[in-house]
Order: sequence, then structure tokens, then C-alpha cells
Amino acid sequence: MDPSYPPSATARRAAAIARHLAGLSPRDAAAVAAALEPSACLSYAPPESSEPAPAFSPLELRSLLDGHHLRERDWAFRAMEESPLFCQRRSGGKVFVSPDYNEGKEGQREATMRRVGYLARRGVFRGWLTEPGPDAELRKLALLECLGMYDHSLAIKIGVHFFLWGSAIKFLGTKRHHDKWLSDTENYVIKGCFSMTELGHGSNVRGIETVATYDIKTREFVINTPCESAQKYWIGGAANHATHTIVFAQLHINGRNEGVHAFVAQIRDEHENVMPNIQIADCGHKIGLNGVDNGRIWFNNIRVPRENLLNLVADVLPDGQYVSTIDDPDQRFAAFLSPLTLGRVNIAVNAVYISKIPITSNGADSVYHVAITPDGPEMLLLDYPSHQRRLLPLLAKACLMSSAGNFMKRMYVKRTPELNKSIHIYSSALKATLTWQNMTTLQECREACGGQGLKTENRIGIFKAEFDVQSTFEGDNNVLMQQVSKALYAEFLTAKRKNQPFKGLGLEHLNGPCPVIPDYLTSGTLRSSSFQMDLLCLRERDLLKRFTTEVSNYLAQGENREKALMLSYQLAEDLARAFTERTILQIFLEDEKNIPTGSLKDILGLLRSLYVMVCIDESASFLRYGCLSRENVAAARKEVMTLCSELRPHALAIVSSFGIPDAFLSPLAFDWIEANARSSGNE
Repeated sequence: MDPSYPPSATARRAAAIARHLAGLSPRDAAAVAAALEPSACLSYAPPESSEPAPAFSPLELRSLLDGHHLRERDWAFRAMEESPLFCQRRSGGKVFVSPDYNEGKEGQREATMRRVGYLARRGVFRGWLTEPGPDAELRKLALLECLGMYDHSLAIKIGVHFFLWGSAIKFLGTKRHHDKWLSDTENYVIKGCFSMTELGHGSNVRGIETVATYDIKTREFVINTPCESAQKYWIGGAANHATHTIVFAQLHINGRNEGVHAFVAQIRDEHENVMPNIQIADCGHKIGLNGVDNGRIWFNNIRVPRENLLNLVADVLPDGQYVSTIDDPDQRFAAFLSPLTLGRVNIAVNAVYISKIPITSNGADSVYHVAITPDGPEMLLLDYPSHQRRLLPLLAKACLMSSAGNFMKRMYVKRTPELNKSIHIYSSALKATLTWQNMTTLQECREACGGQGLKTENRIGIFKAEFDVQSTFEGDNNVLMQQVSKALYAEFLTAKRKNQPFKGLGLEHLNGPCPVIPDYLTSGTLRSSSFQMDLLCLRERDLLKRFTTEVSNYLAQGENREKALMLSYQLAEDLARAFTERTILQIFLEDEKNIPTGSLKDILGLLRSLYVMVCIDESASFLRYGCLSRENVAAARKEVMTLCSELRPHALAIVSSFGIPDAFLSPLAFDWIEANARSSGNE
């Protein structure tokens, strides 16, 4: 460089750095030199290589969490892994299965039907409608849970066919319907759908506008869509594949409306042509579930035989006389909605199983994925207290909610007419709570694994779109929780009017004295199961009293009962949540009680305590209504951190107990470096 020219900016900076380095002490100079050395590349090591051996048997915990039919579940997983229809792909040295979400809407729908056909040939659906008994029903639920862990569209397509159409035929129909349709449904000779929801009426089924008028001369029902708001909407299976449907319509006989009833109608012939006087349209592309062909249906005075009325609850005789085994119209209407109960049970349980997938992937990822520290070696993500607080409460909730799901399934398969009300209340509360929690889990796990959560192959991001619908179908969650509070209000009024003790729904605690919470809560007290039950019972008792008092005040002001309940929605929401969280704890305590003293029981105690402390930390109701002081709420919040640190060494063993095969997880849970290598060919 010519010295006659002024030095460039680059030269000036270089000279300044040289002067700075020349003035460093030998120790500082060595540190700078070390910092300039290239760092060693990260390498993958299986989490088992650095994590402690399980302190308990993961298989025993899996038996508790799955509850039933472990061998059949593993068989269903293998059946999917063995078929190329389930889109096997290799990544990071492992084989994974998941749908190809890059396919268009029609491609996903046809792929779903090919998978249904394969599963039918493998005998997965054998006995789903024709084999009696609780064990057969539990087996069916277990298998569907596994199918749902592969693809939500697959589970919904099968669920509509068996759990809605099939259940309506089985539980609302009689022998003539069973003989004609059950076997053909089980063998997919016919494909069923369920036409209840309308454009103008979703949750308000009582107000649907489709009309079925009885023609005495021909002994037929004439089903008609009288206006656009009466079109059947979101009908799963209707757009492409369904041949038959259950039509919910207002039954008119001689000018009298007998209320909502269910009818069987054929909507396509054996060549898949739409039947005359029926119009079907596609609901279009959705944010998720594009493997399900949701459709809209209009009926233009179609005629179905009198025998197509599902007549277990009510019938129309040939001469037009209306007869029913249930005199009360409200009870009769409730009976017609009974097929929805199984759907809610399945959705709630499926939500817990889906939440286990991102928890497992994040749990495995966090025990070998590292983060930079300012002045020390890189740390495992799950060793950060803040990361533990994000993930481990989700783990605890998944475990306790698994027990709640098993409780609900056992109650359903052993149902009696006397249990129908309880089943409706429990399924409503748990469907809402468990599906909400699933979405919370998916969002937290998506964020916890950073940009990898955006990749479809890692399943978490795509699950957010696939499972968002769970909060509104088979009952809007907010509406379901309002139904729970209304039911508790009715139980309260009945007990007081008859001067009888509370019985059922776990409300027996209301018969005893009001629990007393200590002024000062130690760690030991916070972890005591008796304290935990006392606290959650106290909150529920207090909110039930506040809710009934507020409704009574509105009634005294001249409001009718429905308006009074509507105006009390804030307390209703808090009460329903209190009921559900107490129920989940109570169910888990029963399961925990049956486990012998030992390491597994200790782990269950940690999970339970973390669940309760997080309930306190995440709900303002304990402080708002005076169940706990500010100091005690703060103590519970601090206990969350302690419990997370104690649960941390067991995290990998707990997620291993979920029993999810590697193929149903994602590269994120394994060698994510190799999965993203240039040689992998991944795009």
C-alpha cells in the first residue's frame, strides 16, 4: 500500500486490534487465543447414555396409564408400521410413519380410505359392533387410540363410521336395524355418516330445522331441508364416500311436532352416485383434518320407509300413532343424543394420547439438546429450571388425565340407565378439559423445541392444526362446561329439596364438615394427599354455594331460570373447572392407592403433587375466593420448582412408559443432527 495515501478504515481497525492485543497479559492473550479456536461440533448420544437408570418399572407405569389391552395396542402399532400405506420414511437412521401432509385435499382423503381398507383386511375392526361386552368395547377404544396417534383424519373417519353412525344404529335402533345394517357396517359394505349439525344449529340440537313428516298413506317419512340454515353441515364422510346417514330431524305427524328423532337415509347408491333429491357439496379445505371429507347435505322431500325411524325410544305406528317408552320430552331428547357420549369419551382420551407425543419428543430432545451458558460448558435443556417448569407440569397432567380417561371408559362400557346422567356430566367435563390441555401442551412443546417445532416431520406444529377442532366438535367446550355447572346446580337443589345427602359425582364430600386449611403451609403439607383433596373440595364447595346463591338472587329479581344461569356464567366457569380438577385428582388417588409402597408409588406422589401445585399456580380462583392466602399461593408456586427438580431425573423413564413406538415419534426425539445432515436428502 502506498504510504502517501491515508490508511483505510479496515487498516485503522486492524491497527487498533493489534495495539490492544499487544497490551494483554499472557493469561488474557491465552484466553483470547482459545476463544478464537474452532469449537468442537455437537454430536448425538442416546439420552439413555447420560440419564440414570429408571428407579421404577416403566412397564408397570404403562400398565397403569394405558389401563387395558396393551398387547392389542402393540399389535395395532405393528400393523401400521408394516404397511407402505402408512408412508414409511427414513430419517437419522430410523424409520418413521406419518401421513403425507403435502398431498392435496383429495389425495389425503383417498389415502385415508386406503388405510381404512387395509386395517379392515387386517381384522382391526372385527367385533367392533357385533361383539358384546365391556371387554370388546374397551378393546375397540384401545385400538382407535393407537390409530389416532398415527393420524387424526384416520381416527375421525373411522370414529364417524363406527362411533356415530354405528352407535346410533346399535343403541337407538332395534333388531330390525341391527339385522339390516350392523354387520355390513362392521365390514364396510356400507359407509355411514351422521347428519346432526346444521348450518344454523350446532350445539343447539333441539332447534334443528330439518323436517321429517309422516305420510300415513304411503307409510313413509318425507325428509326435507326447508331453508339454507337447515342444510346439514360438517358431516364427516358425506362429501366423497358415505353411502348412508343418520338424519336428525323434527318429526311432524298430523301437524304436531314430536321433537327431534333419528332416521336412516341412503345418500349414495352402490356405484357411489348421489341418490335422487339429495344434494351434497364439499365443505372445502380446512386448517387440519383434510383426510376427512366433510360435506353439506340438502334433502328435497326424500322418502324413507317407516321402518327407517330408529325406534328404541319412540316409534310411529302404521296408522300414524306416536308411541314412546319415555313420556318426558326432555328425557326423550336426551336419549336421542346418547350416541354423542361415546364420541366425547373417545375425543377426551385421544387428546391425552396425542399430548404424550410432543411431551415424549420434547422430553427426549431436552435431555441431549444443549444450550449455551455465558461462562461455562453447554447445559442440557432439561437441566434449566425454567425448561423444567415448561415441560414437567405437562408430563404430570398427562399422567393424571390418563387415569381420568380410563375411569371414564370403564364407566361407559359398564353403563346402566342409572349412570347415564353421570356419564354425560363426566364426559362433558373431561372432554372439554382434556382437549383444552392438549392444545396447551402442543403450543408449549412447539415453542420449547424452537424452530424444529415448525417442521411438519416433527409432528408438533401440524398437530396444532389437526387437533384444534377437538375444542368444538361433539360439543363446544365452553357450552359443555356450562352444562356441567347446570347439572351441579340441579344436584344441589335436589339434595336440599329432598333433605337428602349428596350421592354420586364425587360430591359426597359436601355432606361432611367444611375443610379447614392451615394458615401456614409447609412443603410436607402441600404434598399431603389429604390436604390436596381438602383444598380442591373446599374450592368446589365454596363455588357451588356462590353459584347457587347468585342464581337465586337473579331469580328473586324476576329473571327466569335460564336467564339466571346465563348471567352467572363467570361463577359457572370456575365451578366447572373446580369440579373437573377435583375429579381428576380423586380418580388418580384411587389408582395410586392400589400401587404397593415402593419407587413407583413415590413417582406417582410427585406427579400428583406437581399437578395440584400447578392447578393452584394457574388458577386465580384459590386466591380470588379466599381458599388460600397470598402467602400460601406463593408457597405453592415455589413448591412447583422443587417438585420439577425432583421429577427431572425420572422424566425420560416416565415418557418411556407412554409406550409410543419410535416410529410414531419424530426425528426430533432421536439423532436430530443426522436427520438434518446434508447426506440425509431431507427437504
